[in-house]
Amino acid sequence: MKILRQSTEADIGLLLEGTYPYVSGGVSSWIAQMLRGFPQYRFALCFLGSREEDYGDLRYTLPDHVVHCEVHYLHQHKVASRASKHREKSNPDVVSCLRHMHASFRQGDLAGDDLQQLMQFQIEGRHNERDLTETLDAWNFITENYRQYCTDPSFVDYFWTVRIMHQPLWLLMDIVKQFPRIRLLHTISTGYAGFLGALLKQQRRCPLILSEHGIYTKERKIDLFQAQWIKDNRGVLEKDTTDIAYFRQMWIRFFEALGRECYGQSDHIVALYEANRLRQIQDGAPADRTRNIPNGIDLAKLAPLVQLRHAEIPAIICLIGRVVPIKDIKTFIRAMRTVANHMPEVQAWIAGPEEEDPQYALECHQLAAGLGLSDTVKFLGFQRIDALLPRVGLIVLSSISEALPLVLLEGFAAGVPCVATDVGSCRQLIEGLGPEDRDLGHAGRVVGIADPASLAQACIELLSAPEAWNQAQQAGQQRVAQFYTQDMMISAYQQLYEQTLESSWQA
Repeated sequence: MKILRQSTEADIGLLLEGTYPYVSGGVSSWIAQMLRGFPQYRFALCFLGSREEDYGDLRYTLPDHVVHCEVHYLHQHKVASRASKHREKSNPDVVSCLRHMHASFRQGDLAGDDLQQLMQFQIEGRHNERDLTETLDAWNFITENYRQYCTDPSFVDYFWTVRIMHQPLWLLMDIVKQFPRIRLLHTISTGYAGFLGALLKQQRRCPLILSEHGIYTKERKIDLFQAQWIKDNRGVLEKDTTDIAYFRQMWIRFFEALGRECYGQSDHIVALYEANRLRQIQDGAPADRTRNIPNGIDLAKLAPLVQLRHAEIPAIICLIGRVVPIKDIKTFIRAMRTVANHMPEVQAWIAGPEEEDPQYALECHQLAAGLGLSDTVKFLGFQRIDALLPRVGLIVLSSISEALPLVLLEGFAAGVPCVATDVGSCRQLIEGLGPEDRDLGHAGRVVGIADPASLAQACIELLSAPEAWNQAQQAGQQRVAQFYTQDMMISAYQQLYEQTLESSWQA
């Protein structure tokens, strides 16, 4: 654990997984925006990351009203390799609680009472991580589950998957014991941060708000389907191509269980748009606790950027985002080959950090070179949005998953139309939602996922047709001003914070 700032109490505890203050852009930008919007509250931040080497220096300067900030790495220490050596039996009450909790998770039920009991056992010193790693009861529990459920022949991989999967949960329990006193919890995802929120809610009896930008379990499924580190030891003849490998299923069920627990403990559950709210309900969120609060951008800061633009449309197409698989940078690069064939003067910029997945970033560089695009596609790294937007003619989003991307709203405010894949709320942002919104017109084009030909065609159509480009520019500017300002978003969260704090005092 690292303590960047320390306090024994705060107003709001902000629970963050893999985002602010170590990762820039996206959700991190929204968190920075929220912190600026609420200087009247004292914030205690808890950052959860994977391993320390996966993150560099701080990407944001903590504001003064962040009075506490602690940093934890969930997979920092290795699990001890003592699988064959078992100490005395566990406390029978602890064993019973663990078995019941796992049965609840497997059946898709909530396990709040078991979690609360487990936390109490740990506080009393009657339970720790070794109860699920180094006792005879643990060995029996793991082997029983392997025989009953596992369809993969490797017991060794099953054993270590169980241990690695559960290891972070004990760290979360330790965090609960030492986290500052707070009046309100706000987690920015389900997953580990959301589960920490559920544990804190159980132990501290303070209200919990969940804000989801993307649906965490959906995004983890995408990651898990692509993950190379998850083994499938079945022989060729044993595999059914329609089946998911058992260890992938284990990880998916695990994150689904964490998500249900967070949904069940949250007093208010916020989505960015209606489709995600309905997905939350489908995944176990109580419908009466859900609501939509869309992102908003600082219009006063971004709108003046329009005046910095040249009269002609810049022949520059820019993808602003992290260079990671979920952004599908490779489809963007392939599309640029077609665009360059029709419009040789076009420049294609990729503005975003490459540190998160260096191997994928290397593959993107190699793809651009292999397609003969070294002079067309430029990797710029992280860039300031206000310096970038006045220089580009189109923003492109080629992602396979998004929520309500701030970069599109920022581009609209600065007078830049966009082409985006039909994911998340992109169609809503580009084409409008209700009748009044749709009447403003299209602020760009929507294309299918992983379709470089359609993406290229949409870019060519807009850049080569000034009238269509100007209409898209006007629609985007008007849409942001009417429906997606920072003031609207901050006002909605202010009401939510006040409502939640008031109800907790009355309770």
